[in-house]
Amino acid sequence: MALIASKGTLDWAYPPFILASTAASLGYEVQIFFTFYGLQLLRKDLSQIKVSPLANPAMPMPVPMPVLVQALPGMEAMATMMMKDMIKKKGVASLEELRTICIDSDVKFIGCQMTVDLFGFSKDDFIPQTQFGGASMFLGFAGSANISLFI
Repeated sequence: MALIASKGTLDWAYPPFILASTAASLGYEVQIFFTFYGLQLLRKDLSQIKVSPLANPAMPMPVPMPVLVQALPGMEAMATMMMKDMIKKKGVASLEELRTICIDSDVKFIGCQMTVDLFGFSKDDFIPQTQFGGASMFLGFAGSANISLFI
């Protein structure tokens, strides 16, 4: 299974890790190519990963809020806190736990070298399990994968 993770918000972080860990548990060889904002999911500290209610109309909120209210300062922090609280209350694995499960299941993490260079990151910013390469490195695997998904 070949996955491309291009988003770095809390709500978009779960799908690649859930799909990858599930596929690995079913015996699939799995690689995830983290590019652009998805590269945030390989950083050592995941505490900066947030969710925004702004322009996210499907996000369930306890009270319906107009878009203008969602743009107010502090709403992103509140939405992130609410999402993390809901995740914990429902017994869903944390982002850190899911990433660890993927690592323990031999899911290969490829950080996009072009994105690292573009945003001025250092390889030291990322977990040690990160391999760095370009699109051609990932496409060498994806070209023969049975399942390829862009998330």
